[in-house]
Amino acid sequence: MPTQDLDSARAARSTGAVDWRIRLARLISFGGAAAMTAAATHQMIKAVAVGEITGLQAVLVILFSVTFGWIALAATTALAGLLPGTRPKTAAASDFGMTCLAMPVYNEDAAATTAALLTMGKDLASLGQAARFEIFILSDTTDPDAWVRETAAVARLRSLLAGTIAVWYRHRAENLDRKSGNLREFVERWGARYDALVVLDADSLMAGETLVALRDRLAADEQAGLIQTVPSLIEGATVFARMQQFAGAVAGPVVANGLAAWQGEDGNYWGHNAIIRTRAFAEACGLPHLKGRRPFGGTIMSHDFVEAALMRRAGWKVVMAPDLGGSWERPPPSLTDTAIRDRRWTQGNLQHLAVIGAKRLAWPSRMHFAMGVMSYIASPLWLLLIGVGLTLVTQASILRPKYFTEAFQLFPTWPRFDSERMLWIFGLTMLALFLPKIIGLIRQVVSLCAQASWRQLLLIFPSWALEIVLSGLMAPILMLIQSRHVWDILRGRDSGWAPQRRDAGSLSFLDALANHTGHTLFGLVVFIAMLFISPKVAAWLSPILAGWLLAVPISWASGDPRIGHWIKRTGLFTTTDESNPPEPLIKARDARISARADLDGISLETLLGDAIGADQHFTLSGEGKRHIPGTPDISLLTSAAKITEATSRAEALGWFNTAERMALLRDRNLFDRLASLTAAEPPDNTGSQLPQVRKSPVSI
Repeated sequence: MPTQDLDSARAARSTGAVDWRIRLARLISFGGAAAMTAAATHQMIKAVAVGEITGLQAVLVILFSVTFGWIALAATTALAGLLPGTRPKTAAASDFGMTCLAMPVYNEDAAATTAALLTMGKDLASLGQAARFEIFILSDTTDPDAWVRETAAVARLRSLLAGTIAVWYRHRAENLDRKSGNLREFVERWGARYDALVVLDADSLMAGETLVALRDRLAADEQAGLIQTVPSLIEGATVFARMQQFAGAVAGPVVANGLAAWQGEDGNYWGHNAIIRTRAFAEACGLPHLKGRRPFGGTIMSHDFVEAALMRRAGWKVVMAPDLGGSWERPPPSLTDTAIRDRRWTQGNLQHLAVIGAKRLAWPSRMHFAMGVMSYIASPLWLLLIGVGLTLVTQASILRPKYFTEAFQLFPTWPRFDSERMLWIFGLTMLALFLPKIIGLIRQVVSLCAQASWRQLLLIFPSWALEIVLSGLMAPILMLIQSRHVWDILRGRDSGWAPQRRDAGSLSFLDALANHTGHTLFGLVVFIAMLFISPKVAAWLSPILAGWLLAVPISWASGDPRIGHWIKRTGLFTTTDESNPPEPLIKARDARISARADLDGISLETLLGDAIGADQHFTLSGEGKRHIPGTPDISLLTSAAKITEATSRAEALGWFNTAERMALLRDRNLFDRLASLTAAEPPDNTGSQLPQVRKSPVSI
């Protein structure tokens, strides 16, 4: 898997004729967005050009043009999704080799990950396909208790799938290059065993039929390098998660169909729920380190976009399969969890500014990079747009205008706006913003009528309206959060690598208060200022101001599973996968409950008293850290010294830090030394056993 050079490329990208439907979709998406933006910008110029355009008004027009173009592209992409799609090649993969279900994990819930893999393995077995697939768990886990549960879960998974499908496990002692490095090491060491990889996230689930269909499509087209499915969101327990789940079910397919329509063979990769030809990945996707220091330099964080672009550059097709169902993932449970995830994604997407100019990339690949960057730059641009608008309002209300800007000017310069045109622009903006949701709603209504799902049909309208209201309130909060992320990255702050929270644990009100006090104060300052300067503008800004002022209760309530459960009972935000769940979802849920019951309470402490569990762990633990002469493993040495000085396991473990616990779990001899100690310290009964000594004065 050679490291790729972004400044040169040997292999030429394939230059086959582009299908007319793809050309038409590109014309609708990009030509339509350009035409809408040009029309809206022209009207904006006319609206501010009642008099001579001032400098601030010119900035307002530029910012409006860029931000309107961004939402216009989403609208025209949704329109392109109405075009009939191309039929993918498919054939029975009789001579195709093994396919690997590869799941990289990092401090994850082992019960949930192995339950999903168990469900997929059994589903493949029911189709008679288990012999053509294998499971490989690629662990980068750094938390000792999570690692102990992980190896126990893998041993359990192997036992349950014994004789059905092979389950492999590898744990890396050194997490070089994060997820991309994890997959690269796997490909270099074991990739030749497999013709294809299905890359899964820790919360991924795919139906057996979908896995087989992906394999068959890849086998049918020798030029196909990657096929990306469109995962549906499932199992949302909070209001925030259920809202995302519903929005994804309504508008998601519309946008996905549009993306697939204009991408054609120049598609993108989202890092999971996709099948990859191993040879193509090895040949084209060895990622280099970016020049410079973090956060822009170093390991490429959003590696998936880059891997798709490099694979396409090497001549392999990268396509999307929006017609395939049976692909699922779970949404983040709260606004706070989304913010944590977005911090890493913001940095990863801004890094793409160093990749977008790489040699011989297909122009749609460059467009994917640009769209990824814009998805996060849009927030500070919207914030600047609002700031410039408020500055113009303040200038008109407080400062005395300078009507004669030149010495011999005959007529005054009036800083005015055409209110009628501004209302027209507002209407066009709302149409562009809501068009994907409107098309999605119509599509869902038609589908529910065909299924005679009358109760869900009645509930879809209030659900649709409530989703718009809630997302409208959360959008200003996310705008401030993402703007802060961009600012932090520009200041040189790295995001690190924190594990994601995927469950629906409740967010305390105090946490919400700590996270959003700044947003509330910001909104309060703007609100008070606008009340004094222009109450009419304050009324126009009320949706944005409401989001800022109510940031704390909105974040807390939207992330509370109790409120989410109440919303679920009302039937709001119900999706088809929820009202009529496919069999894999039911089986995965049952398998997860069973796995959690079996793995409950397992930890390093319990492993010390479990000889069978210890044998299983060290059988799976694999290689330790590479030993470099002259650089001893300090954690190993200090943990050994602490065991020597300890009188019990509890005392030694009380002295251990995280690195020392991980060292202990990699070294069987050290582990056995600790296990040989008594479990707890003996009781301190010295006072009752020793005779009392009467103290007497001491003569000096």
